Amino acid sequence: MQEFINTIFSKQFSFQNPEFLWLLVLVPLVAVWQWRRERSGKSAAVVYSGLEQMKSVKQRGFKSLRHSVTVFRLLALALLVIAFARPRLENQKQTIYSEGVDMVLVIDLSGSMQAEDFDPKNRIEAAKSVAEEFVRNRVSDRIGLVVFAGKSYTQCPPTLDYELIINLIESLEAGRMDEDGTAIGLAIATATNRLRSSTAKSKIVILLTDGQNNAGEIEPLTAAELAAAIGVKIYTVGAGTRGYANFPYTDQFGLKHYLKAKVDVDDSTLTKIAKMTGGRYFRATDFESLKQTYSEIDRLEKTKVEVQNYTEYKEEFAAFLTPALLLLAIELILANTRFRKLP
Repeated sequence: MQEFINTIFSKQFSFQNPEFLWLLVLVPLVAVWQWRRERSGKSAAVVYSGLEQMKSVKQRGFKSLRHSVTVFRLLALALLVIAFARPRLENQKQTIYSEGVDMVLVIDLSGSMQAEDFDPKNRIEAAKSVAEEFVRNRVSDRIGLVVFAGKSYTQCPPTLDYELIINLIESLEAGRMDEDGTAIGLAIATATNRLRSSTAKSKIVILLTDGQNNAGEIEPLTAAELAAAIGVKIYTVGAGTRGYANFPYTDQFGLKHYLKAKVDVDDSTLTKIAKMTGGRYFRATDFESLKQTYSEIDRLEKTKVEVQNYTEYKEEFAAFLTPALLLLAIELILANTRFRKLP
């Protein structure tokens, strides 16, 4: 019955006393009773011995509307029943409480990230792929982006605009920065500075690199001490196969060649950085292990989200009661004036 009412009025009504809606069954019963009563002639107000005199009476123009009194009465009855059921408009609302995490993704863009030992193409493309997926899986966290080679730069401070972060990650290219190298310490300092004023419960840096610190004015362990001092946890990720990898280069004629070079990820320093700040070190030797690394970090630093649903109600019985009373008033006026029956 409630679904029927909602369909008629195209609004999401609920009823405080829905049991009254069953009284709507009386409306068609009353209509049938009234129709049969009029057909039987029991409602006639004047009894004649013959109809010859009645045939000569001129019919008024309002004769075709004589049944409107009954229609008004039935409509009023239906509206009164709905009003007694206490219709209410529902307004569904949701409040989300979360213990947010502020984090900065730090990605190495040195020339060595072009090494083609990772699917789908090389290290940087693999890093971009898993970083984008990581961002999409987060909820209510502010995420920033720092890139580095010989220098470090903030691409975006921590923000809730995940599409912006994803677009920035997609545009990253290795070996295109002004100064090549691997300034790990400087990158940590830049990311830490972005989290210095954060009031979040957790402050995280996820640093991905494939080399050893060989540039910048700040030593990695010194930068890690500063991060630990302000409560920043660093997860370090060493990317690269063990042994040798193919590094592409272009000759003077624009032809692409490969140089097999030793992979020199500084596992020891990256492990110390993570340990000093309460994080963990992960070694990713292929695309799958890199993907698993970010999934593990996502699991370890999952934001706690609580959702509270509640419903507000707006009483709408007046919208049915008012027209019901109006129809009853019209019915009474017509029944005692234009369509009045003789006693």
